[in-house]
Amino acid sequence: MKFHRKGIALAAALTSLVWSFSAHADWAQSTDPLIVQPAPANGAVQAQNPPGFFWARYPTGPASYDIEITPAGGSAIKATVDRNWYLPTKALGLGNYTWRVKPTGSSDWSSARAFSITSKSAAFEVPDNATLRARILAKSRPRSLPASFTAYSTWNTAKKNDLEPYLSRLANEVKLQTSALPDLNDARWPITITTPLTAQMASQQTDVRNRINEATRQLEAAAILWRLKKDQGYLTEAFKRGDQLAGLNPTGPTSYANQDQATRQIALTLVKAADLLAGDIDAARKARWLNVTAIRANEIYGNLAGDNGRLDEYPFDSHGNTSTVFMALIATLGLGDIPDAQKWFDFSFRFYANAPSPWSGPEGGYANGTAYAEYAAGYMTALWDPMVQATGVNMYNKPWTLGFLDFATQFTPPGARVHAFGDGSETKPDPRVFRAFANRMTSPRAAWYVSSLSGLEDAMSVLQAPYPMPVAGTSLKVPPSNSAYYPSTGWVAIHSNIADTNRTSVYFKSSPYGSFNHSHGDQDGLLLSAAGQPLLVKAGWYDWYGSPLWTDWYHQTRSQNAVTFDGGKGQLVDGYREQLQRNGRITGFSAQASYDFAEGDSTAAYGGQLTMAKRQVWYLHGQDALLVRDKLAATAAHTYEFNIHAPSAMTIESPSSVKIAAGGQSVCLRDLNGSAPFAKWSGPAPKAGVTEDHGAFYLKNDGKSTAEFLVLMDVGCKRPAVKVAGSGSARTVTVGSQTVTLN
Repeated sequence: MKFHRKGIALAAALTSLVWSFSAHADWAQSTDPLIVQPAPANGAVQAQNPPGFFWARYPTGPASYDIEITPAGGSAIKATVDRNWYLPTKALGLGNYTWRVKPTGSSDWSSARAFSITSKSAAFEVPDNATLRARILAKSRPRSLPASFTAYSTWNTAKKNDLEPYLSRLANEVKLQTSALPDLNDARWPITITTPLTAQMASQQTDVRNRINEATRQLEAAAILWRLKKDQGYLTEAFKRGDQLAGLNPTGPTSYANQDQATRQIALTLVKAADLLAGDIDAARKARWLNVTAIRANEIYGNLAGDNGRLDEYPFDSHGNTSTVFMALIATLGLGDIPDAQKWFDFSFRFYANAPSPWSGPEGGYANGTAYAEYAAGYMTALWDPMVQATGVNMYNKPWTLGFLDFATQFTPPGARVHAFGDGSETKPDPRVFRAFANRMTSPRAAWYVSSLSGLEDAMSVLQAPYPMPVAGTSLKVPPSNSAYYPSTGWVAIHSNIADTNRTSVYFKSSPYGSFNHSHGDQDGLLLSAAGQPLLVKAGWYDWYGSPLWTDWYHQTRSQNAVTFDGGKGQLVDGYREQLQRNGRITGFSAQASYDFAEGDSTAAYGGQLTMAKRQVWYLHGQDALLVRDKLAATAAHTYEFNIHAPSAMTIESPSSVKIAAGGQSVCLRDLNGSAPFAKWSGPAPKAGVTEDHGAFYLKNDGKSTAEFLVLMDVGCKRPAVKVAGSGSARTVTVGSQTVTLN
């Protein structure tokens, strides 16, 4: 997904055309970066029609707000809402608009903000709650399954050929797990939750999650197989696992306070199993299962609905946002059977459909990194499939969803061996996850991604999906662009040729999310791979969130391919308490025939330690080389470190050059200014079985002038001739036959 400078110019022109705005901040725009920002942003062209509207709460906490959406030259569309967001139920006409909001009964309007709906704005309509509830209740059970789900005895030859391998795999799994899975009881987990989190408590929480995931999967799989095959053994196994889950103490080790992932999984699986076994589950057992669902779901609801819907105001909560989609599906499946389900549904469904992720803007992306994006794609597939069938709201058609998939395509392209940025980025992508996600879409880019990825989708997922998969209706397969910039997350991907598995891939990040949550102190950081082989890598490994290793090494700038000073001092990170102020930003991006360019500013991430920290990167297509320039300044003398991490022992070829070779691929790095000699340094021990080597170009600076690194990364070590010419603001670098100006 490309975002060109001309798009920025268009937005600026739109703002001037439609409205004249004052420069002062208004009440809808909070100065607290953790509070939801107004959307649509001023002058923004909307990817979705109708767009979602958000604003900071008014200080007095009014019971409702009046919003006006005014087309250019037309009459205002008016609505009153009881929360600080609004999603119209119908698409808007093409054209330019302004919007503003005020507390009901007040005259204190927010500043007006402009936006536009164009022919490129994709329609995504979500009916009102009453219409949705009526639609859900009218659907016969099991309401979680598509119409294409039918008993095995009805399958034709083509369907058998396509699905029988998955059916066989799932049947074998359930039969094996019937005897292999331990019986569940609360005594297995004796440790009471502790603050701060200890290694022992972290281990127990992991065990709770794993055991609950195994048991709930066995329950759901057995219920699916019973519905397909009507083999009594599957029904017996489903009842056994459901009874065990229902027997766990909702206030014990699987409670929301102790393990929120476990309690939401139990609540969802029990209500879904009751839906899948409709007509075959006895009334007493169903009532017991749904009673436990209600107890656990009300605990989730109480947490999310606190502070009048805490995520409405403070959206940056990864577990809270995941719990919201669980709440929406639990409510969807519980309507008509659980009295509180209507309350849960009205609270969660349209809110989630409006904004499924706080980790990017409407163009897609995932600031927490691609490992967590993969995790999100997995649970979204599992939860969206039944949600789509029951409600008719197809989340896979939401423009954000296509952007999210494009993001995955760019940063975990076919053949990628590691993830990109953030927690878990050193792990290997599981291509089956995004392949499954893309299977539910009808985009030519999704079709290309599916055709390019290996691995079979999870059997239980396939058997509950529409048949045939939606992507099968897309005959055109088109790879995405070779470069992409995601403004809201501050990520840039550059590929020599994304459709070629022998590609060179460069990833650059300077993010407004900073080191928040699962992000790291890696603003202006780089990753580089060739033919899927990582060459510039993230150092360290993710043992558990907030661990001593995570805090002191893995999360820190020194473990990234980024700049530190005076022996590893880097960007100021404070773990999950970081307040989105020590961040970075992309200040330039362009994609041209001869080179791609990106520029980042990470000055704020250093928290006042430096007065300038900027990085520019040029990927030279004709040379398959990356030119990297850093400009650094401070009020005191420092020795700056241009850090490099490799998956093999680096070879220092001269004081100004070093070679990295791994997996048959290589890159040679040269200090073009001749003032920053390279030396290795030692870091913490890597994970068992992993090789890491660390080093840096070192540059001394007296604090009276700007320091500059200028490093060439020559992929394949072709060693082209290099010339740096000019001075001041008129400098050029010629690499082989290509010349760039250092702007």
